Amino acid sequence: MGEVDAAFIQEPHHRPHPSLAQEAQGIPLIDLSSPDVDALIDDIGHACKQWGFFQIINHGVPSERRLRLEAAARKFFHLSSNEKRKVRRDARKVLGYYDTEHTKNVRDWKEVFDYTVQEPTLAAASIDPDDDRVAHWENQWPQNPPEMREACQEYAKDMVELASRLMELISMSLGLPPRRFEDFFKDHTSSTRINRYPPCPSPELALGVGPHKDPGVLTILAQDEVGGLEVKRKSDGQWVGVKPIPNTYIINLGDVLQVWTNGQYQSVDHRVMVNSAKERFSIPFFLNPSHYTTVEPLEELTNDQNPAKYKSYNWGKFALTRKRSNFTKLPVENIQIHHFQNIPTHSYLRDCPRIFG
Repeated sequence: MGEVDAAFIQEPHHRPHPSLAQEAQGIPLIDLSSPDVDALIDDIGHACKQWGFFQIINHGVPSERRLRLEAAARKFFHLSSNEKRKVRRDARKVLGYYDTEHTKNVRDWKEVFDYTVQEPTLAAASIDPDDDRVAHWENQWPQNPPEMREACQEYAKDMVELASRLMELISMSLGLPPRRFEDFFKDHTSSTRINRYPPCPSPELALGVGPHKDPGVLTILAQDEVGGLEVKRKSDGQWVGVKPIPNTYIINLGDVLQVWTNGQYQSVDHRVMVNSAKERFSIPFFLNPSHYTTVEPLEELTNDQNPAKYKSYNWGKFALTRKRSNFTKLPVENIQIHHFQNIPTHSYLRDCPRIFG
């Protein structure tokens, strides 16, 4: 990627401070093999409420699957730019390789490969509220390395199973039936991303991914031993590092879950630091609902004393709107769930009054 140019430089208040970085203490580490189901559910609920993220061990996903995918990804990312760009994504082909992504309108110091679980994935064709057409997103698979496609597909199946179990535990932690969320995922739009963060000559100016919250339901993240993930601790608002632990996954709650729980569980800000010496790989799996899902607080979690804190919106059109910032730098912040809070109408909603209602 060469020297840092202006497109990568964060605003002063967002710039990392590697020398001041601190490691988070007390991050919940939850053993999914615990025979005490009630205690497990309580632990999940506490982590969701107090942290917005947690780590899991004994999750049932064979480490060989992740290592196989990571090995294939390393081969792919080390190919020439021309070779990788044979499967480059764009506004029409939204899946595949990309190396100029932006977060909060600042370019990320990374390159990625995206693929969806469902093939094809049914998605909204446009953000027009009167357009009911359905798009069919197709994965772009590289021919080299030849083992990458199978490694990606096997890993995605494991992630779907793990996500399903986590959603059952989260549902029970809210006092709901285990399968309360199941119907939202009939034609789910879940995807997996493989991130490569090259060494950066000025890690004090750039970020692998800028500060953000995940827009979907939840994220299951595998990171290598290099590390770099930081989260904004809810208790004091400080950025703290998440130390890699072998064969664990980091679970981030997303905005959709925040809305479903009416703010009882909240998504958390996170970002990725880079360094000048080592490349870093991470693999997040994003659990997302069906494109036609209306996202709104669950009826069971609202009442007269706790009314709905969010207006309803369509997931498919929301997700498609968010993708705009992948391909162009926007003049304003991209759409966020705080635009749907039940407060006096935000200017963004005045501009798009029917898409998200």
